Order: sequence, then structure tokens, then C-alpha cells
Amino acid sequence: MAQTPSGHLSRFELIRYADDRELVRSVAERWLGAVSGAKSSLRVALSGGRITRQLFAETASLAASQKISFGNVDFFWADERCVPPTDPESNFALAQKTLFEPLGIAETKIHRLRGELDPATATAEANLEIAKIVPANSSGLPELDVVFLGMGEDGHVASLFPGASSEVQENRSPFLFITDSPKPPPSRITLSYAAIAAAKEVWVIAAGAGKENAFRDSLSEKGNTPLARILRLRALTAIFTDIQL
Repeated sequence: MAQTPSGHLSRFELIRYADDRELVRSVAERWLGAVSGAKSSLRVALSGGRITRQLFAETASLAASQKISFGNVDFFWADERCVPPTDPESNFALAQKTLFEPLGIAETKIHRLRGELDPATATAEANLEIAKIVPANSSGLPELDVVFLGMGEDGHVASLFPGASSEVQENRSPFLFITDSPKPPPSRITLSYAAIAAAKEVWVIAAGAGKENAFRDSLSEKGNTPLARILRLRALTAIFTDIQL
């Protein structure tokens, strides 16, 4: 376990950077190290967002220059908006443009959440697909190798928002859909708390202005944000941040 700034033992490893450029470079290099050093397939779940765009571009650039292949990686998503895959709001569209196309990722390795379908149908299909590809743990949940998460100004991660119902918080399926996101569009598909907790590694990228209060709350033992809940559910979570507290 890592030490928090106040010296108390915690369930997270906090890695600080001076700015987002330094952060993105470091996480990209860490990801490339995991990919090149893997002895078998890696199953990764991606997120969207501004910092993710930078991360994908940096990763693609470094992978090309270092001749590192991502052919052993299966890609899933931490969440997706219920929009077509060509929509500017689509997390898949972001990854397709900035990561998959530059690296020539095979379609068979991309397991997107089908936001253009009815949410219930898309969620059911996603749960079937991930069960076929990702080995389950003793509780029957898929054990992803790495889940990438951003953090919103309210401390949300994936599409798990503050004030969610107990049905959302206690859901034991890998994926679930929500229809009341406080940020548009309201309908989304997301990994559950249980599925994120089951991952071998979770890498949280908390970056950008206006997030200081939510970040501070998330790191507190009594924090109320979705990120705080993730930290309590896991033995260890890596947090990469340029937020100055």
C-alpha cells in the first residue's frame, strides 16, 4: 500500500506530475511496458475524455517509434455513451481515430459497446462478449488486466455518478446501463463497480482544473464520490494526477 500525503496507509498509489504533458508521457510509457512485457494476451478497458485523447496519441506515437505491437491486446470500454460509433461523443470514435487506426489494430481485437442499439440489448451483448474473452474470477466476474478511468469534476468514474441508486451501486453484472446521467447524453453503458473492483489493475488519470475538491474528497477515508467508492472496494489502485492539493 502507498502512503497518502498525510502519511496514512491507503489503498492507492498516488503518482504526481507537474503537468498533463509529463503525466501522459509517463502513463503511455508504463502502458507500453506492460504490453511489451506481457507473456499472454492483455484485456484492457478504455475510457474517454480530453486527457485520454492525449494519452492515445502519445501511446500511438511511442509505440510506432519503438516498434511495439498491440496485437496481443483485446480492447473493451469502461463506459460508452448511447450514440452511434461515428458520433463525436462516442468513446469508441475517439479511440478509433487516435489509437486503433494509427496502430492498425485488428477489428477482432476491438469489443466496443454498441451505443447505437437499445441500451438493454447493447448491455446484454456486451456481457456475453466479455464473458467469452476475459477469464472470470471466483465470483464469476471478468478479471480485466487494466481498466483506465478518468475522473470528472464531481468525482465520477466511467459512467458511475454521485447519487446513483443502490441498484447501480450493488449491480453484479460486468456492464449495466443507466438512463439518468447528469451529463448529456443521459443514456450510457458502463462497467459496474463490481467489475472495476475485480480488475487486476485500475489506472485512474485525474487531471485538469476544477477537480480539486472532488479529488480531495475521493482520497479521504470517508469520501463520498464514485472514485472514493472504487478505492474502498480495491486493495490497490494507481492514481496518476497533475492536480495540486
